[in-house]
Amino acid sequence: MSFVNTLKQWDEAVACFERGDSAASLGTFLDIQEKNSKIFFNVGCLHLINKNLDAAEKAFDGSIGKDGHLAVAFFQRALTFYKKERYEESLADFQHAFRELRGNQLIDYKPLGLRYKLYACEVLHNMALAHAQLGQWEKAKETILTALNLRTEAKLSHIDRGLECILKQKVFEPVEVPAKVVFKPNKNYVAELEKKDYLGKAKVVSSIVFQDDFSGFAPLQPQDISVAPHRALEEGEPHTVLFEFVPETSDELAVVPGNIVFVLNSGEDNWASVIFNERRGLVPYNFLERLEITLSSKQDQDGTDKDDIPAPPRPEPLKRPKRKSESSLCVVKVHFTYTITMCMVPGLPYTTTLEKISNKLGLPAMAITLSYAHLDSGKIVIDEDTRMEDVWSCVRNGRLTLWCDLKEFGYLFPLFQSTLQGMSEQLQSQNQLMALHSYESSTPEDLEFHQGDTILLLSKVNEDWFEGQCNGKIGIFPASFVEEVSMKDK
Repeated sequence: MSFVNTLKQWDEAVACFERGDSAASLGTFLDIQEKNSKIFFNVGCLHLINKNLDAAEKAFDGSIGKDGHLAVAFFQRALTFYKKERYEESLADFQHAFRELRGNQLIDYKPLGLRYKLYACEVLHNMALAHAQLGQWEKAKETILTALNLRTEAKLSHIDRGLECILKQKVFEPVEVPAKVVFKPNKNYVAELEKKDYLGKAKVVSSIVFQDDFSGFAPLQPQDISVAPHRALEEGEPHTVLFEFVPETSDELAVVPGNIVFVLNSGEDNWASVIFNERRGLVPYNFLERLEITLSSKQDQDGTDKDDIPAPPRPEPLKRPKRKSESSLCVVKVHFTYTITMCMVPGLPYTTTLEKISNKLGLPAMAITLSYAHLDSGKIVIDEDTRMEDVWSCVRNGRLTLWCDLKEFGYLFPLFQSTLQGMSEQLQSQNQLMALHSYESSTPEDLEFHQGDTILLLSKVNEDWFEGQCNGKIGIFPASFVEEVSMKDK
């Protein structure tokens, strides 16, 4: 029997159980030919509901035989032995279940499909009850006291009542797995059971032939395209792609040899803006070769068609050209009452640099003072007499760190202070992120945080990476690990 059929029957049996039809659920489980440990466990639980103890014992034997480390199966078989008044076997299974906890206070079976937590203190609670049924009251007392030490939640108060009963040498009710829970199959596997048409219906998405909607497997027939030219022919010049190009930014296009693109314009930096598959983007121009296409079918004088055969591709692919944004910009981080980041061209004069930073802060240029850190001299104030070559020489790995301080202007200083405080609070309220998962740093530039931490967003490096501040540290982190904190959440 295939795994797919087993999964279908398992899911159907669980659906019947949740509808309250235990008989149909049990019948479907029993029809499964290759039962795993979880399915045997479910069969045993259904037999316990029907009070068929012999069948339940046999089913739990099968579950343990398939998985000798399933503590909850030992726990259920121990309860079955207890109900059959076989207390020594019940005690042995409770002890085995406790050993399979391996020193943990509990096992949460929810990730495995069972909405139940097996607590070590409850296993000891039932173990003490088995000792009591055997007349071993001292061992029962020691075991229930150990259970009290391992109790972690206030809802486990039945352990206190068990101690009271043992002190009075009275038996009490055992802890049982709720009758309404069974192991469910992995929901991701179940979702894949539905048939999906991954290919879909073939269709033409781009063609240089007007109204070309043929999508079958047949050689392209000669056609006259002079009736109505394709829109792309009017917007750009057709080029053939010679080499494969893998994009590194969102504004670049992926192309492979043989693709036909339409060049809209090309710049001196060797990048061309093209149209391909009704999308616009950038492709290195030296990866392309111009394709001559006329708007009428070419024919020889004798009436035969003449095919234009493009020249063979160049033997070696060219290197990816550098874009201006990749080579001429650096990230400037400015520490103020809050931290900002911005991109600048290295070598800007003092007045331009001061103006850009003051505009970013929303403050007059005359109200702030900039400084930078030099390896030999520490922090140095930047003014009109500063050699900006010294400042920009501190750029490391495309990054420069500056500090900004507020000048004191007498009666204007409190006004600036209140404005800055309001801006800082507004910035933090609009740029706070919540960590969905924990992230461990692998490089010194990474920002490490834990699930649930609040992160202050400083800048967006690109679509996939952010820069932020958390626990007094600043660094970059994956954007997929966080979500924005809305005002409603606060």
